[in-house]
Amino acid sequence: MLRSLDIRDMLIIDRLELSFQPGLNVLTGETGAGKSILLDALGFVLGWRGRAELVRSGAAQGEVTAVFDLPAGHAAHAVLTEAGLPIGDELILRRVNTTEGRKTAWVNDRRASGEVLRALSDCLVELHGQQDDRGLLNPRGHRVLLDAFGGLDAPRDAVRSAWRARARSESALATAQERLDALRSEEDFLRHAVAELDALAPQPGEEAELDARRRTMQAADRIREDILRAHAALGSAEGAEGRMGDALRWLEGAADRAEGRLDGALAALSRALVELGEATQGVEECIEALDFDPAALENTEERLFAIRALARKHDVLPDDLGDFADGLRARLGALDAGADDLAQLRRDRDAAVAAYDSAAQALGAARRAAAERLDAAMAGELAPLKMERAVFATEITATDPGPDGRDAVAFSVATNPGAPAGPLNKIASGGELSRFLLALKVCLARGASPVTMIFDEIDRGVGGATADAVGRRLAALSQTAQVLVVTHSPQVAAQGDHHWRVEKRVEAGMTLSTVTPLDAAARVDEIARMLSGDTITDAARAAARTLLAG
Repeated sequence: MLRSLDIRDMLIIDRLELSFQPGLNVLTGETGAGKSILLDALGFVLGWRGRAELVRSGAAQGEVTAVFDLPAGHAAHAVLTEAGLPIGDELILRRVNTTEGRKTAWVNDRRASGEVLRALSDCLVELHGQQDDRGLLNPRGHRVLLDAFGGLDAPRDAVRSAWRARARSESALATAQERLDALRSEEDFLRHAVAELDALAPQPGEEAELDARRRTMQAADRIREDILRAHAALGSAEGAEGRMGDALRWLEGAADRAEGRLDGALAALSRALVELGEATQGVEECIEALDFDPAALENTEERLFAIRALARKHDVLPDDLGDFADGLRARLGALDAGADDLAQLRRDRDAAVAAYDSAAQALGAARRAAAERLDAAMAGELAPLKMERAVFATEITATDPGPDGRDAVAFSVATNPGAPAGPLNKIASGGELSRFLLALKVCLARGASPVTMIFDEIDRGVGGATADAVGRRLAALSQTAQVLVVTHSPQVAAQGDHHWRVEKRVEAGMTLSTVTPLDAAARVDEIARMLSGDTITDAARAAARTLLAG
């Protein structure tokens, strides 16, 4: 519910504070007094697109603040949560407009975008008039309205879920088919490459090992002769080992007569013989290692070159050939299993399509039943509005399948018996259109989430008993929702629970608009003015009292 509206320096309003109430709130005044400015200001704080120039002449900026009461579970809570904004029992919207056109908004004292304001607006306020553009006159919104009237959230959600499942299954099938087609186009390559890699079976690190072995064997012939010569110099009788052995025996024979002078030399020579033995053993091991079959070099080079050639062919590192082969095998496996996978995906797709068709059929049946109830409800609402001969019909036709089913919904009317039916905004006159919209809103409001409904001169073009009927329907509508009505009809104004008069005044050469809440006496005078014009007569006051008495 809209609790208050505070307007500062907007258009011809310098400062205005309005406190609205539950029920039917009526705003009246002369044409041009500024009633539409109040709606412009409210639309501004709600993020609606409206006038470009809103700041009052001479002011630096304009500002509007609106306060709404939010009951538990209100749809606005979801918008606030998604935007990361504070949630409480009340919602405070504030928006500022500078003379340069810069607009800044706050929601519960947090900066917010115009997009967030408009999302909140959809949950908080509905504006209706003869040029209604918020769904009632737009056939694209009629299906949503019918679903809301029929309480069809559950079957509609089932259709949306089935549609998503159908879309996923169709996408999975198409993707698998594309992947299989791509694999089939390279089947010959995959089979040849896998066979070639399997035949060679390269191992990680093998290329480096083969390269080292090849270099060793290539160098063996060049170094073998020197190593053999060194081995001969180190060992046997003619080599270093034999000569050092002789020297050791000669020194040991002389040691007894040298009085210890040879002890150090003998110890060093013993150690040298041990080291020499180890060196000789190492040389012998090297000779043994260099002793290879000449064919081994040829075999090593052949495998090394084969691994390197295959790596170049597939543009990978030699050590990555194994992983590359695994990838090719996986693609080949997918190709071999592709036909079976496609068959299963087709079965899944067919099941999803059948589930969607079933859900859409159930939703269509529920919509046709809801359409009959809506048409009957509209007939009941049109009679009190003096349109008992008019016919309202909800037409449901087949359309392409989609997330909301396979039904196109359009509201049509025939204003007179035998006259052709057609769209609301093309068949009905201004006054008839107002009453159709009001009746439709009354029907659609049953069971809907609570919003503040604003009717901007929806009674234009009607008078007398018809205007009285319009007022009574608005009063009935206000029993379940807050209603704000801008009206020139005294019959409508008399039905209000709360009444404000909008006036213009001139102060210091500046035109300003004011809004005054009316007490019982002032309300009699205002309705009398609406009945008789500028000169209020006693007869007009008496007629006003009669209207107010109901």
